[in-house]
Amino acid sequence: MAEVVLRTLADDAGLGACIAIESAATGDWHVGEPADQRTIDALARAGYDGTHHRARQFDATDFPKLDLVVAFDRGQARILRNWAGSATEQQKVRLLLEFAGDPSGPHDVPDPYYSDAAMFDRVLGMIERSTQALFRQLAPALRQGIR
Repeated sequence: MAEVVLRTLADDAGLGACIAIESAATGDWHVGEPADQRTIDALARAGYDGTHHRARQFDATDFPKLDLVVAFDRGQARILRNWAGSATEQQKVRLLLEFAGDPSGPHDVPDPYYSDAAMFDRVLGMIERSTQALFRQLAPALRQGIR
């Protein structure tokens, strides 16, 4: 969901070519598969197209070329930081909800997998708010060509 939302924000702002956005999981359970149909449906209800997504697993050898690695929950962040090869790479890992700017709010994006469509919609709302806040931080640098 976050990849689709962030890509849409960047494309709509004319900055899609200035940023590389990739989604990857810490596990390998669904590598190569499309997004869960409930995810695609929630995205479609909000005006996004999630049909092109294919799951892949995060590759720790990518850390040096990445500027930011966004995790959905503290468990993912812990795994990613353990995979990082240096303290500098560990510092690249941030929680998505950190960007929402509410330190008293939740830290983790809930996994809606075992829930209903309403929960997928709620999770998408959390992702949209945080991703929009993240993009507002990134956009000025992208406009200036700063990496």
